[in-house]
Amino acid sequence: MKNTSEIIKWNTMNNEKRLDQEYWDNQYKTNATGWDLGKVSPPIKEYIDTLKNKNISILIPGCGNSHEAEYLLSQGFTNITLIDIAPTLVENLQEKFKNYPNIKIVLGDFFEHKDQYDLVIEQTFFCALPPTMREKYVVEMHKILKAKGLLVGLLFNKTFESGPPFGGSKAEYEQLFKDYFDFKIMETCHNSIAPRANSELFIEFKKK
Repeated sequence: MKNTSEIIKWNTMNNEKRLDQEYWDNQYKTNATGWDLGKVSPPIKEYIDTLKNKNISILIPGCGNSHEAEYLLSQGFTNITLIDIAPTLVENLQEKFKNYPNIKIVLGDFFEHKDQYDLVIEQTFFCALPPTMREKYVVEMHKILKAKGLLVGLLFNKTFESGPPFGGSKAEYEQLFKDYFDFKIMETCHNSIAPRANSELFIEFKKK
């Protein structure tokens, strides 16, 4: 009989194996995208509305259907990059945004992406990764941001029985990010959509 640590390790290994390009591509092929709000998330929309410089370089990793990008374009932002690992999704996005030169769409792995950005918008990417990848996420996010760059968006402040999504807590995130980022904001969202009320943290982290 496996002990607890072995079971956790086994489950983690299987989650990582399962959550590959084929898995995510299949979600879009079958429209199994229950996380999609169908619109820009209200906390992210509110944050975008505070940004004055429309020419900053913005990355949305694990971009999904990219309602955030649509809103950014509608507000006149000129330098937006989307990256996702799912070929079906990327093909859809290339068609959707084909007439918008201010947006770049990349089929690829965020952890292999080499450009740098002023702002990264986090919306359901962190929680889609197996928890064993979280330290790698933090290191890569630090590298991909320019000096004084910002990581902004939403993290779940709750636990789930299984994932994705994988949950977490404010205390966990403080430990995870503290060596690489200064915490400008990390607080419970006041304007989450109803099903996520009181379970989301809005974050604004500045690269150290």
